[in-house]
Amino acid sequence: QVQLVESGGGLVQAGDSLRLSCAASGRAFSYYTLGWFRQAPGKEREFVAAIRWSGANTVYSDSVKGRFTISRDNVKNTVTLQMNSLKPEDTAFYYCAADRDLGGIKQGPGEYDYWGQGTQVTVSS
Repeated sequence: QVQLVESGGGLVQAGDSLRLSCAASGRAFSYYTLGWFRQAPGKEREFVAAIRWSGANTVYSDSVKGRFTISRDNVKNTVTLQMNSLKPEDTAFYYCAADRDLGGIKQGPGEYDYWGQGTQVTVSS
């Protein structure tokens, strides 16, 4: 069992940066793929970024590629999403998720087994 708790959300202006963190508990955390998803009001939950257990493989959605960076620390049991050059369209509730399958990185929300409660990110224009 894995518990995930996000932090770091807030209200920023367009062009600003924000850093989201997700603290995880659970014995097998180091082996799981970790991802960030977001959901805006009235929209479906969408994939943002994910990182495999070793940290060597990452995948980003086209909408955030080049602006967001995902990283993990398997000693501290954390995964971080550094968000730069934020845009109003990045406004959403952001969720941390864990996939216990040891295969490749997946982008579908249904593929992930554990979820945090989420944190709100609001970008004003």
